[in-house]
Amino acid sequence: MKAGKIQAVIRRKRKNFGTKGSVVFENRLNRDFTSNIPLKKLATDITYVPTTDGFIYLSAVQDLFNNEIVSYHISSKNDLELVFATLNKLPSASGAILHSDQGFQYTNKRYQDALKEKNIQGSHSRKGNCLDNARMESFFSHLKTEVFYTKKLYSSAEARILLEQQISYYNTERFQKRLGQLSPVEYREKLAA
Repeated sequence: MKAGKIQAVIRRKRKNFGTKGSVVFENRLNRDFTSNIPLKKLATDITYVPTTDGFIYLSAVQDLFNNEIVSYHISSKNDLELVFATLNKLPSASGAILHSDQGFQYTNKRYQDALKEKNIQGSHSRKGNCLDNARMESFFSHLKTEVFYTKKLYSSAEARILLEQQISYYNTERFQKRLGQLSPVEYREKLAA
């Protein structure tokens, strides 16, 4: 590592976690992040990426069947429209569970109505407990570590391109031990064959 001038990036760990449940949706996943059927258990969240032009926000939905990012949207605003744009790009997931934290976007009445219209069951983590949505938190953490933490700040246009490239790479090329050393798309296609 020294010869190659490679340095490890250590992610900070949180110590305190909340225990308060949601009054909007129960925690239907209850940390069971496994699924044998595509598009039946989904997780969603929003993360921010600092750029030279201010923050941009990535909203993503992950299929817990194969960890594939099945829908995402990038915006300069962290608002309800960001979440709705992500929901509208979601493949048909009628009857699925969509798990999120208790952010204002996910507790909003319009969000609840949108899920009901798509026949999707909402599910919420306990307040302040990132372990309840660990798969999404892990995806965002690795995404930021691999793309943004070791480099200078990019413009928002450059950051958007990098995010789209990394999500494509993650879905189609980045193998995962849990998936038998296959990428999420390869795993899905292998089981469908």
